[in-house]
Amino acid sequence: MNEMTSSRAVTLDIGGERHVFDIDDPTLPKWISEKALSSGGYPYDKKLDDDRYEAELRLLQIELVKVQSWLQESGERVMALFEGRDAAGKGGSIFAVRAYLNPREARVVALPKPTPTEAGQWYFQRYVEHFPTAGEIVLFDRSWYNRAVVEPVMGFCTPKQHRHFLKAAPVFEKLIVDDGIHFFKFWLDIGREMQLKRFHDRRHDPLKIWKLSPMDIASLDRWKEYGEKRDQMLEETHTDHAPWTVVRANDKRRARLSIIRHLLDSLDYTGKDSKAIGQIDKRILDFGPKAFR
Repeated sequence: MNEMTSSRAVTLDIGGERHVFDIDDPTLPKWISEKALSSGGYPYDKKLDDDRYEAELRLLQIELVKVQSWLQESGERVMALFEGRDAAGKGGSIFAVRAYLNPREARVVALPKPTPTEAGQWYFQRYVEHFPTAGEIVLFDRSWYNRAVVEPVMGFCTPKQHRHFLKAAPVFEKLIVDDGIHFFKFWLDIGREMQLKRFHDRRHDPLKIWKLSPMDIASLDRWKEYGEKRDQMLEETHTDHAPWTVVRANDKRRARLSIIRHLLDSLDYTGKDSKAIGQIDKRILDFGPKAFR
């Protein structure tokens, strides 16, 4: 059972235990801090060492620069969607991918809520205009999959619109892939205690408070509903032509490395150095609905 006790406090049932979480309290509760990293069945008990992370990331970012050169020479196109739980690290992962790429040919798309005109259009229409042209890589910080999870949970679309989307998305994505775009879909997932920790960090860090939206506050007691819609989305839109890559993201460092490795491993670009790419951590990266079974 979940029940709101105030606009900023919520009583949560986690693992059969009831806890009160008040995001305005500057002290992070012990039950969150002790369980954050291991929450959601995360397979590691320590974060990746910073020196190792920086060393591996540098090698991978060198490979990404090679990818951009290949895109410019070949005219190939790459597009990736970054979806996931609130505070799962989508923005940071996108930043790690794009850090050393030429911003003219590596664009980030993070669309606001639809305008009245856009709301009256074909649902996918406003996204299509941001698709990559020859030589570009485009990274969507949330995408048309808002309609798969956020919108139905928060009541921003009707059940009929939700059902129609789940049927239409695989067909729409088949057109993308058939047109030759290298297409990736990432779902970043974190445990509940980790999400609460990150919400709390944002609330009390003056440099990060802008990341905490009213939607985040409203979603505090909707963890189960988000999970149910996520599972339905994966079941109905994970296809051979456009599979979902699920990333366990309690440790942002491991998540970012795994995402970049998967991108690089999937592209046949000039000068590819498989040794520099290394091995994908299968404990962090999985595919489709089986990741949550």
